[in-house]
Amino acid sequence: MSAGRRAVFMDRDGTISEEVGYVNHVSRYRVFPFAAEAVRALNEAGWLAVLVTNQAGVARGYFAEGLIGEVHSLLADELGRGGARLDAVYYCPHHPTVGEPPYRLDCDCRKPRPGLIRRAAADLGLDLRRSWMVGDRYSDTELARNAGVRSALVLTGYGRGELEHQSHAWRYRPDLVAENLLEAVREILKAGD
Repeated sequence: MSAGRRAVFMDRDGTISEEVGYVNHVSRYRVFPFAAEAVRALNEAGWLAVLVTNQAGVARGYFAEGLIGEVHSLLADELGRGGARLDAVYYCPHHPTVGEPPYRLDCDCRKPRPGLIRRAAADLGLDLRRSWMVGDRYSDTELARNAGVRSALVLTGYGRGELEHQSHAWRYRPDLVAENLLEAVREILKAGD
């Protein structure tokens, strides 16, 4: 897939929007003020902007799967007001040990497993070696490694705390550490290939 397109995969909660625990109602969802500028920069540079998120609250019974679509519609509206758009959204509603079928499932799409990114690569014709994953958790760095993309850790959401208090135990380091999604995108675009 060397001729494939480049993408920046983004985690949702804590990366493109505030981390508030389980978003069990749209009124709790808040997009970061810099998110539209970050996504618009990707759009303008010809990179695909793809959201990948675990949403195990469905499996846990905290909210219905339909709420995810409502939240993502709100996100799309917020980004649209800033002249930005996501090219695709992929989410995992599963949990391996909690809930009832079909949501209680040991799947390949629950991060840090690479199913969501592999699905996106197949759907969108992506070159994963030229793509990035941006997130606020070490598990996003593991996802990047498992999927064969580069990783950026942002210090929003859980990022700063994980970096300061848990990084001594990390097996792998992120390729980039940035204050937030906008800074990460700027660095990724500056680096190019």
